[in-house]
Amino acid sequence: MLERIAGNRELKQDLKTALGSGRIAHSILLVGEPGCGAGFAARCLAADYLYPNGGPHAEAVLRGQDTESIVVRGEGASGQIKVEAIRDARQNIQKSALSSDAEGRVLFIYGAQNLNGASANAMLKIMEEPPEGVMFLLTASSAAAVLPTIRSRCAAYTMAPVPTEECAAALRTAQPELNEQNAQDLAFLYEGHIGLCLKALTDPAAKAARAAARELCRQAQQQDTYRVQALLAGYEKDKDSAAAVLWQATQAASAALRRPGFDGVQPDTAARILRAAEAACRAMKANGNLRLALTVCGMEMAAR
Repeated sequence: MLERIAGNRELKQDLKTALGSGRIAHSILLVGEPGCGAGFAARCLAADYLYPNGGPHAEAVLRGQDTESIVVRGEGASGQIKVEAIRDARQNIQKSALSSDAEGRVLFIYGAQNLNGASANAMLKIMEEPPEGVMFLLTASSAAAVLPTIRSRCAAYTMAPVPTEECAAALRTAQPELNEQNAQDLAFLYEGHIGLCLKALTDPAAKAARAAARELCRQAQQQDTYRVQALLAGYEKDKDSAAAVLWQATQAASAALRRPGFDGVQPDTAARILRAAEAACRAMKANGNLRLALTVCGMEMAAR
């Protein structure tokens, strides 16, 4: 299953060698920016660990449906992992029976940077005396963001974005109806982050945010202050959606700086969009007035 990971050849080879030698660490931390595929890579590794010969159960691991996989994720907007979730996972490991065809059991901790003091301490107790046959697979957006006590007990591997060509090929495989040019454009726009590309294609909220951002950039390019302001005014009561649109706008602007004219946006406009969107996002994170932040943002994006 590790071969299904796009790019990251050294990482795949290192993990395959460790598995083949029987010297794979019982605690592994896979680090990667959102969209790099750390979660998918964790499932691929788990499938090869649990079911070396592949088969339906290995495929179930990739879908997150295997009974030998225990999953812990954060809750709420903060994504914080609570101590109760770790305690429940520990009980599940201890009480559940191992199936006859699995080589062990896997505990996934998605977003290990969101372990707080209490949940990290509870996790440490399991990691320091791991049950036989259990592998801990943690993912994180940044190694530095993971508490040192957890990080020091893991073998860490870094996931990287893949080259545009490989990213486009992966998108065509996942979405056969996607034409080559659109696949190439998405791969370039999201800089080889396959997960972000797929989300833009399949997630309704992400699709809507991207469509709004494209229109925002188009009107900013035309310096149409009225339409830019009107579009942003639609998000004055929805902070999360506003942030999503502005993030997509920064992605589009960054692409236009790297490739002038990308999606119809020129570098001078792209620079304005980036400055305005980033300032608005900072104001929103500081709990500033959303309406004011979006108004100022719109004026600066369409400035003449």
